[in-house]
Amino acid sequence: MTNIIPEIPHAFVTGYPVGHSLSPQIHRFWLKKYNLAGTYDAVEVKPENFETFINSLKKKGFCGGNVTLPHKEEAFRLSEKKDQAATRIGAANTLWFENNILCASNTDGYGFEANLDDFAPGWGGNAALVIGAGGAARAVIYTLEQRGFENIYLVNRTRARADKLAGYFGHQVKARNWSEIDDLVPLADLIVNTTSLGMTNNLIKKDSEPFIHLDQAKPSVLVTDIVYTPLMTPILLQAKARNLNYVDGIGMLLHQAVPGFERWFGIRPVVDNELRQEILGKMGQ
Repeated sequence: MTNIIPEIPHAFVTGYPVGHSLSPQIHRFWLKKYNLAGTYDAVEVKPENFETFINSLKKKGFCGGNVTLPHKEEAFRLSEKKDQAATRIGAANTLWFENNILCASNTDGYGFEANLDDFAPGWGGNAALVIGAGGAARAVIYTLEQRGFENIYLVNRTRARADKLAGYFGHQVKARNWSEIDDLVPLADLIVNTTSLGMTNNLIKKDSEPFIHLDQAKPSVLVTDIVYTPLMTPILLQAKARNLNYVDGIGMLLHQAVPGFERWFGIRPVVDNELRQEILGKMGQ
C-alpha cells in the first residue's frame, strides 16, 4: 500500500456544523505525543459546497481527513475506492489518497468494537437490541454482523426507518415496534443505544418515565451508549444501578480516529487513559 503523504501531512475534519467536533483535539494530542510534524484542522463545509471541497483536496494540500454529519453518504459516493466497511455501511468517515486515488473507509464500527473490547473483553452473544435506526446504527449493526450475532432486534420511534434499515441488512436484523422495547430486553446479550435520548441537549426530565426498563435484563447483559455527553447517560445510570455491565461511549470516538491517523501520519496511535482524560477534560467532564 502506497500512501501519498506530503512532507508535512495536513489532515482535516469536515461537517456542517463542525465546531463541536473533538477530532482536532484527539489528533493534535497524538501529533504532540509522537512528536510528529503535521496539522489537523476543522473545515466547515455546507452541503452544496461539499463536492467542490472534495475535488480540491489535493490542490489544498490535504492528505486526507475525517467526514462527519451531514456529509458521510456523499463522501462515500465521491470516493473512488471504498473498503468493505464503507461499502456495507453505505457511508464514509475517513478519506485518504492511495496512488492518487481517493479512498474511503468507515471506522465507526471499528471504534464501537474496539471500545467494547477495551472495557468488556470477550463480549458477544446471540441476540442484540439496537435502539435507533440512523447512521450510527448502521455502523453498529455491521459490527454485530461481523461479530456473529444471529438476532439483532432493531427498535426506532419511527417504525418505517427501522423496517428500511432491517431490509438493507437482511434476515439477521429484525425491526420491532418502539412499544416492544421492554419485551426485547430479556432476550438481549447486548443492548446498544444509538439515539440522542439522554444527550445533554436532549435530556429527559428527571421525573419522566425512562424510554427503556432494564429490570428484566439478563445479569450477564452488556449495556452501552454511543452518546458521550454526558458520559453517564440515563440508560447507563440505570445499568449501573442494577449492577449490570456497561461501557460508556467516549471510547468509540477515540478508537474510530486511530485508522485515519495511521493513514495520514504513518504511526498507529494508542488509545489510552491519558488520551481519555485529556478529551474528557476538554469536554468539562
